[in-house]
Amino acid sequence: MQTFQLSGFTERLIVRPYQYHDYVNWFNQYSSRKPSVHLYDEGQVDMSMCTEQWFYDLVNRHQGMAKEDSLYVFGVFNKSDHTHLGVIDVSTLMRENFHWGRFGYTIHNQHWGKGYGTEAVKEVLRLAHTELNYHRIEAHINVDNNASIALAEKAGMQYECIRKGFIHEFGKWTDNLIYYSQSNE
Repeated sequence: MQTFQLSGFTERLIVRPYQYHDYVNWFNQYSSRKPSVHLYDEGQVDMSMCTEQWFYDLVNRHQGMAKEDSLYVFGVFNKSDHTHLGVIDVSTLMRENFHWGRFGYTIHNQHWGKGYGTEAVKEVLRLAHTELNYHRIEAHINVDNNASIALAEKAGMQYECIRKGFIHEFGKWTDNLIYYSQSNE
């Protein structure tokens, strides 16, 4: 079912959909995460259910969602040694006259502090606007997630507003900052 193969390249990175052969690299990097250092850092994760078959099914689900234009998932890889560094997803909120999407990003915490997040986000925003035809992409960021706010700003996203009680998480409705990127076309 592997059909969606849009890739982007920067000086140091490759962003592309996951492929079956990424399993060991993907698994090893998730397994190598350091303990969480703040609320929005997932830190170490239980990988016990993440078998090779589970990953193949995940890749197939990602492909199906891309085909439906509902979600695009990009693995972030180091260009020089192909180490899996993280993931960025772009989901469609509405097409029609809007071409409006939302995106999220995660760089494994063992790779923080090297600018990978900013570089990857810029490239995925470029792909979202030029190849996936999104006019507007939003990042919905918790008001106290300073690392994510800094990344969005470094990537050139613009602050728009605070949406009150916007996302249900941590057992309550949370306020979120809205940062956006908009194409000129």
